[in-house]
Order: sequence, then C-alpha cells, then structure tokens
Amino acid sequence: MTQFLRICLTTLGALMIMTVPAMAQDGEVVAFSSFAGIGIGIIILGAGLGIGKIGGSAVEAMARQPENSANIQTAMIIAAALIEGATFFAIIFAWLAG
Repeated sequence: MTQFLRICLTTLGALMIMTVPAMAQDGEVVAFSSFAGIGIGIIILGAGLGIGKIGGSAVEAMARQPENSANIQTAMIIAAALIEGATFFAIIFAWLAG
C-alpha cells in the first residue's frame, strides 16, 4: 500500500469518526448535513493535493531549466487559479446540496 493511499484512507476514516456525533444529534437546527461536510473536506483535500503537485513540478522544472522559469511560473499560476476556481464552485454546490 502506497503512502498516499494510506494517508487518504486514514483521513477518510478520521472524517467519518468525527461526523458520528453530528449525525447523532436530535433536532432540526443543523445547517447542513454531515455528508456535505465530508464532501467539502474531500474537495479541499483534492485541491490542496493538486496545487501542491503543480507547485512541486514547477519548482523542479525551474531547477532543470532556469532560463524558462518565467514561462513555467506563469503557467503554474494559471493552472493553480483554474483549480481554485473549480474548487470554489464545487464547495458552493456541496454546501447548497447539504
């Protein structure tokens, strides 16, 4: 089992354990379901991993080709902005669905 898969499964298990008290509540005052909270957490986790991968790859590319660092940095910022935009919409949809 790879380290990445182990971290993902541990995170998912921790999220599920933490939502049990929220699901056991009585009353109708809950703002959104705990499944929406899990979805938002997974969205943020995926966005963080994606932007981290972009940043790491960009730094590695800049180290290999310092003369192209301006072009690489521009492409990295554009890709990170696209990921953040998609993440923003996914969070809004998950929040509204909950």
